[in-house]
Amino acid sequence: MSLPPLVVVSRLLVAFFLGGLVGLERESHRRPAGLRTHILVCVGSTIITLVSIDMLAIYGAADPGRIAAQVVSGIGFLGAGTILREGAIIRGLTTAASLWVIAAIGLAVGAGMFLPAALGAVLALVTLLPLSRAGKLLGSDPRGHHLLVECNDVPGQVGAIGTYLGAKGVNITALEIKPAGPGAILLDLVVSLARTRHSLLEVAGGLAALAGVRRVEEGTGAD
Repeated sequence: MSLPPLVVVSRLLVAFFLGGLVGLERESHRRPAGLRTHILVCVGSTIITLVSIDMLAIYGAADPGRIAAQVVSGIGFLGAGTILREGAIIRGLTTAASLWVIAAIGLAVGAGMFLPAALGAVLALVTLLPLSRAGKLLGSDPRGHHLLVECNDVPGQVGAIGTYLGAKGVNITALEIKPAGPGAILLDLVVSLARTRHSLLEVAGGLAALAGVRRVEEGTGAD
């Protein structure tokens, strides 16, 4: 006997809600896989599980886990599309992992296992929000620290910033230069403080005091 329509609808709505919760966090950080992607993955996983359960009810001898099991391997291809390498920095690993988790949550919802699905979504959000900030405060963030430096677009300006950071023992692991209006450029920096005793606040303050530097602010993380 197939699942009642009300059960099917309720499970899909739960998948939509839980996928949206995790997707909103990724969307707020402007990740390649954001709100819509996480919702689609979660709802899709739920549908696959529902189809597997109905096939068992209809045909009797079907294995309800066989189709759903392909989600685990198939989601890896979607997650791989979110991972980018920029020099020594690898971006997107956390987003890829969140897609894998949201697929598992969708499978659990489709199977009617609401408690592990809801708890999984909560734990995913705790990992992405408070634990991410805690890692930065402890200085254990393996991605490095992200700084945005707006400065005058004049010869030698970028070199002066690099010289200052080198003198402080700060390593630049990634650098992107973008236009920032008339006579200005924006340096998108990822720096490592592993070899310095200076805090990120001290480094940013020193950068802001350099001649030609207009503003310095901490950017978003790399994941």
